[in-house]
Amino acid sequence: MKQRTVGNSGLRVSRIGLGTLTWGRETDGDEAAAQLSAFAEAGGNFVDTSPAYTNGTAQRILAELLGDVVPRDQLVIGGSSGIDVSSEGIHRVDSSRRILLRQLDNTLAELGTDHLDIWNVAAWDDQTPIDEVAATLDYAVTSGRARYVGVTGFAGWQLATLAAAVSTTLISAQNSYSLLDRSAEYELVPSARHHGAGLFAQAPLAGGILTGKYRSGTPADSRGADEQRSDDIRELLTDRASRVVESVVTAADGLGTSPLAVALAWVRDRRGVCTAVVGARDSAQLTGVLAAEELELPRAIAAALDDVSA
Repeated sequence: MKQRTVGNSGLRVSRIGLGTLTWGRETDGDEAAAQLSAFAEAGGNFVDTSPAYTNGTAQRILAELLGDVVPRDQLVIGGSSGIDVSSEGIHRVDSSRRILLRQLDNTLAELGTDHLDIWNVAAWDDQTPIDEVAATLDYAVTSGRARYVGVTGFAGWQLATLAAAVSTTLISAQNSYSLLDRSAEYELVPSARHHGAGLFAQAPLAGGILTGKYRSGTPADSRGADEQRSDDIRELLTDRASRVVESVVTAADGLGTSPLAVALAWVRDRRGVCTAVVGARDSAQLTGVLAAEELELPRAIAAALDDVSA
């Protein structure tokens, strides 16, 4: 798998990353082990995790696999802090120094490592002074807990505000980015480019919609059929989405590949994108994701997809 340099840094990550959001919910420990092994064998190295994923279960599963399945030093692990999860499972944004460092230290202890390769502030926090957030990021780097730092889910102005306050460099900005969600292009993409941060594209398949699985209805085993997690999917199932999906399917048919590969290759190769982070439910889905590594979209098709998704 090809690698790319992240922003204004020397860090190199695989241009397809492995997300762990489904681990502990749709993906059990054995399946996660199979995914991580296949991903590493294919040359992938970036793995995204967080204590907020499945209320910490995803991170605990990854901890059990490090060393036994894949050596720690073969991976670039990205983690985040700033989403405080209560005992009742309620998520609350808190980027105070207390919460950020507590979660970071807990993550390091759980993963059995002395550092994260990329540590992200998980969300913008209106209640915490930006200088406090910046000082905490600087401390994480100078103390060796994090090799690099970045942000997740920030708007462009928020990235710019934090970038001006930190002494270290924000090398990455992680955000939703796909043919069905190009909102990052309005503000975040130019801001990240200006401040030297590479883009980590989350949800590049728009919850599976871009694979074509919802063209004729909602599959019973899909996320869209889950009452607790279907809202995001339903919001994206619009007439515009249908036009985009049909264009992706047409392109895939013409190229002799899958709609998944076309949609993933499009976002993977957008300007500034370092990696497209995909969370696969099982090994079969991951096989399709890894196959997309071989696809390079012809310029004419990429331009047509730009137009239909604009």
